[in-house]
Amino acid sequence: MDTEIIQKLEYLDAFANRQLNEFILPFWRTHAVDNEMGGFYGQINNDMEIIREAEKGLILNARILWTFSTVYRKQKNPRDLELAGRAYEYLCRNFFDAENGGYYWSLNADGSPRETKKQIYAQAFTIYGLSEYYKVTQDEDVLQKAKDLFHLIEEKSFDQEKNGYIEARNREWMPMDDIRLSERDMNVAKSMNTHLHVLEAYGNLYLVWKDPFLKKQLENLIHIFADIIIHPEDHHQQLFFDADWNSQSSLISFGHDIETSWLLHEAALISENRELIDRIIPLSISMSEKVKKGFAPSGALYYESDRQGKHHEKEIEWWPQAEGIVGYLNTYVLNGDESNVKIAHQLAQFIESHIVDKTHGEWFFRVTEDGVPILSHEKAGFWKCPYHNARACLEIMHRLELIHAKS
Repeated sequence: MDTEIIQKLEYLDAFANRQLNEFILPFWRTHAVDNEMGGFYGQINNDMEIIREAEKGLILNARILWTFSTVYRKQKNPRDLELAGRAYEYLCRNFFDAENGGYYWSLNADGSPRETKKQIYAQAFTIYGLSEYYKVTQDEDVLQKAKDLFHLIEEKSFDQEKNGYIEARNREWMPMDDIRLSERDMNVAKSMNTHLHVLEAYGNLYLVWKDPFLKKQLENLIHIFADIIIHPEDHHQQLFFDADWNSQSSLISFGHDIETSWLLHEAALISENRELIDRIIPLSISMSEKVKKGFAPSGALYYESDRQGKHHEKEIEWWPQAEGIVGYLNTYVLNGDESNVKIAHQLAQFIESHIVDKTHGEWFFRVTEDGVPILSHEKAGFWKCPYHNARACLEIMHRLELIHAKS
């Protein structure tokens, strides 16, 4: 390993520690707790204005639960355990549907139910958070809640005939007309994004619960990605499908592609299925290679394009940059190609130069192609959580440990 690569890896190590402990965690510890209505605020703007009437989303709460659980396991700060416990208690008290099972999509600011649908994407993040909190507490009640939700998803969402998971059900777990995850998504039966986070959740649950049926469904999800979602010719993912797995979109999501490249590899490792691992490693490497066409002249990663290479959005969003660092470091671990370290380093430099809010902490949601913050987006909110960036910092540290162990 030459001096340049060693220096870039040292920079990434310092970057991860600095971002996690100086900018991300202090922001959420200090500003996010709602001491009036309970839980955490639903939205904080870039001028640090708290939108007290904002709805509180299940995704935000579940991701806070995951983040502070995993950070506590790593750093043993009592404040992080306290915040994880707060998220868990609020989840159980306010988001849980005691009558029908599962967890509401969103609450009003006072904690009462607002949107009561069961979006499988958000149910998956709930399993992700619960299983991580169990690692901290070893509380069997926590694990049981994750198990119950797993079985409920399998019963109510899994397509026994065509395979895969239906996007959403209503409060009573019955079919509904509008099952989109967000306004920017297509109203179709199945999506890459939901399957990615069910995969992520099932992998985390399997780490603490070696259930044969869970293992079977985890391996099935890996096959779904390898056989259906990832296009066999260009190795970009297909984003939206009808119930029969006919692709409904030609868009490429660069952030999701690079995120999947490492999450799919991680899921294969968790499965301990050697055949799957051997199949996924070259696919993961190929996916990260294909994403390289998605970089802006600034060195940042674009959000998406069509398959003809026309970039629909020139604005740069925070989370693909974070996932890009992890994805390219993971590829370097797999194939030793030092160009991947250079890409990870370039992304980290862009983040520090343009996306980190050095005044208030945390990261800006979006910046222009030239790196100017777009302040109309929230600093914290329904989709802006301590998840992609905090997790990236932890995964960078983990990958660097693997790299040092091999050298």
